[in-house]
Amino acid sequence: MSCTPEDLQKRCQELAAKWQTCTRQTGLDSFVEFAVSVSSFTEFLEGHGLSGLHQSAHSLEQKVLSLMDQLMDPSGGGALSADASTLLNAQVQEFAGRVQAFVQGHSSHLTERRHARDATPDAEPVSTLELPKNIAFVTDTPTAWKDLVAQVGFFHVQVEMVGTAQTLAAAPEPAMVLVDAANRPLTAFVAQVQTLRGQFSASNIVGVNVGVDFESQQQALSAGCDACFATGTQHAAIMARIVKLCSNEEEPAYRVLVVEDSKTAGAMIRRTLSEAGIESLAITRPQDVLTALVSFQPDLVLMDMYMPGCTGVEVTRVIRQHAEFLSTPVVYLSGDSNVALQVDALRLGGDHFLTKPFNPVILNAVVKSKIDRYRTLRRTMLHDSLTGLLNHTTSKQQLQSAINAARLDGSTLCVAMVDIDHFKSVNDTYGHPMGDHVIRSLSWLLKQRVRKTDAVGRYGGEEFVVILPGALSEQAYTLLDRIRVDFSRIRHPVDDGWFSSNFSGGIAQWNADLDSEALLKRADEALYQAKRAGRNRLQVLQSGSQAK
Repeated sequence: MSCTPEDLQKRCQELAAKWQTCTRQTGLDSFVEFAVSVSSFTEFLEGHGLSGLHQSAHSLEQKVLSLMDQLMDPSGGGALSADASTLLNAQVQEFAGRVQAFVQGHSSHLTERRHARDATPDAEPVSTLELPKNIAFVTDTPTAWKDLVAQVGFFHVQVEMVGTAQTLAAAPEPAMVLVDAANRPLTAFVAQVQTLRGQFSASNIVGVNVGVDFESQQQALSAGCDACFATGTQHAAIMARIVKLCSNEEEPAYRVLVVEDSKTAGAMIRRTLSEAGIESLAITRPQDVLTALVSFQPDLVLMDMYMPGCTGVEVTRVIRQHAEFLSTPVVYLSGDSNVALQVDALRLGGDHFLTKPFNPVILNAVVKSKIDRYRTLRRTMLHDSLTGLLNHTTSKQQLQSAINAARLDGSTLCVAMVDIDHFKSVNDTYGHPMGDHVIRSLSWLLKQRVRKTDAVGRYGGEEFVVILPGALSEQAYTLLDRIRVDFSRIRHPVDDGWFSSNFSGGIAQWNADLDSEALLKRADEALYQAKRAGRNRLQVLQSGSQAK
């Protein structure tokens, strides 16, 4: 994940401004706005992988929300005490200072990267706080991890091995710090994690060889670990975590459709959502809901319960008649606290019920949690469970979409079919778990090396499809051949040795006479030409060739 320095600075300045308003205008309204800003910043940091800053923000958020509860208590007087205000101010300043130190510490590193990119004619501007693809491994037994270190190197990840008694350099921060708990007292391991958490603002800290018991896991997470791998965890699971973290995949912004007949209320809801970085569209006529769902493609619907001539429940029942919107979450907003009404609304297709006036922090938390679950469900439906790539059906749908786009703008498009050579012998010789590991390794490599505009799917078994919009066959060949060479160099550890694997690929370039099935058939024919020519190679099906 990445964010621009400007974004980080802007959010920090907005937070400081909200807090200054609170100190001048004591009261619940200004404090609620400040709480929303803190909560939004906390989620922003989590979403962009700035782990240490996120944990600091979360601590501040918990303090702010506990104070907001006190302010909302009628017996509390509606204002912060002088002592509470002083303590909170110190925590806000401490957090802001850590953000500023992080940005300043990365300025020189980013400047060097800009200069390096500017020296390359095809360079893209470096405008983000992209974490470098380097990780640190704190362990006293480096030989136990040599195979894993060798493997991650093929994914452009550099590993620095450091003993538990040594000190890690503060800059540039590694994307991940793995801390080995093997053969160490739990207290020493926990103390080191706490030190590292205080040192690094962005790094993910992951414990390995942590005890399987509850106490060991709980203490590791409380000390600052973002994740723990218990003793005996397969290296493939740790490898998957490393590759995912270094992949720089970004989730698209959350999208919410607001169905609210009051323009004033709709504007207030949209403002609350925007504070949390959520995109939204508001409609005042429930009759427009289906059109808005198709055009806006929201992750969730915020539904007013009572609208002229129609209730929110009736609107939801209409939505649920359409298969493509069956799983889209619907959250009701209503000033009516009637329990029977709420139960009926949930039974008839709703997912949650919030009463007006709503707490903006709670609203955003509910919306995001529902969207997270919805996206997880969608991901399960659209992606292959072993590799995380697009599944067979989704791959074909993605190809059709790419063809439609190419027809509209007159651009080029290439498709490649990739198949692991002699894969059956891998399963027969080393077992199906190792076969799965080989499949995952190729999927990681393909996903990491293609552009964000490209698509990679597991077409079936050990076969993959790569969709490259805007590419010519020569460009597709160059890209995939580099991946082919690198894949053949990966050493897959087994017992006291290792083995390598290869793949063959077929590339076809789209033209206006081809539909998706014909294009896939041509790529498949090119693949079989590569197989017949000896494997471990790529074949481009020339435009004049005919698929058999």
